[in-house]
Amino acid sequence: MEFATKGLSGARVDDIANVAKVNKRMIYHYFESKENLFKQVIEKAYLDIREAELKLNLEHLDAKSALETLVRFTWKYYLDNPEFIRLVNSENLHHARHLKASKEVVQANRNYVGLVQSILDRGVQEGEFRDQIDPVNLNITIAAIGYYYLNNRFTGSIIFEQDLMDSEALDKRLEFNIETILKLVSR
Repeated sequence: MEFATKGLSGARVDDIANVAKVNKRMIYHYFESKENLFKQVIEKAYLDIREAELKLNLEHLDAKSALETLVRFTWKYYLDNPEFIRLVNSENLHHARHLKASKEVVQANRNYVGLVQSILDRGVQEGEFRDQIDPVNLNITIAAIGYYYLNNRFTGSIIFEQDLMDSEALDKRLEFNIETILKLVSR
């Protein structure tokens, strides 16, 4: 949580040790550095979301339902795990240097792109989706419409003069996200 709250630069190993109720030397023994600890944290964050997506069993749904479930899941995951967004923001400030070294995250994301591609292929076969949609761009779009809204909720609430985190606003946004993605891929 220290990294999610303060980022890599602001988090202190002393604070991390206190929160974890461990000796600071143990952290250095197991991780060698704050950088390596952060790498493990960001890696676990990405692997956790990919693992949760696999548990949705999207391959058993028709394509439209699978895609709607994925959009709904992504939105809920971001809402329930705000530290994920903050960790991603922190990693982006460091030009993804920790993720570059993670073969596990790269492989998990390849598998995820394959899952999205299989949903798209099913949708084409079912006559619901357009052909030739890039699964990477679709994934980026699904992530972006939730991520941007939640990441900018404070400034957005001021600029647009409404509470973007009000339960009714969140419900409307989810429906908008689903509708947008389905229109994007539909014939």
